[in-house]
Amino acid sequence: MTHRTESRGAAAPRPGLPDAPLAAVTEPTPGCPVEITLDALRGRWTTLVVRELLRGPGPRSYSELAAALPALSDKVLADRLAHLVDRGVAERIRTAGWPPAVRYELSPRGRALGPVLQALWDWGEGASPQPPGGSSGGPSRGSSQGSPRQPAEW
Repeated sequence: MTHRTESRGAAAPRPGLPDAPLAAVTEPTPGCPVEITLDALRGRWTTLVVRELLRGPGPRSYSELAAALPALSDKVLADRLAHLVDRGVAERIRTAGWPPAVRYELSPRGRALGPVLQALWDWGEGASPQPPGGSSGGPSRGSSQGSPRQPAEW
């Protein structure tokens, strides 16, 4: 049997925990970077809208986004796009003319969410509940798949 040994000296930084005073708060605060990120991604469908904007190759029209997510209502798509623009994740580009053309693309900060969403996918994939009856047919937890990790298709 093995036991974990803990030192009583100065605490070393732990992986995943930032070394910043704001990380030591005892309750959620609006200025916390994690809370800001979670707020930007809040709401059902938001991550899928971001995914479609990440797929590019450049600005996408409202109708292109609606076609890519056919189960998403127009009201919710409009709400999610407005939220993403308000939070600085996406940019709304209006082209002059009649009728005016409006397209959406991710801002540089929005494009930086790609690895964040991949990390959320990876974590959720490892934490997803097993279907009734046990194995999902894939590799078990802790086993190696034996091939390089493929990007998620969420």
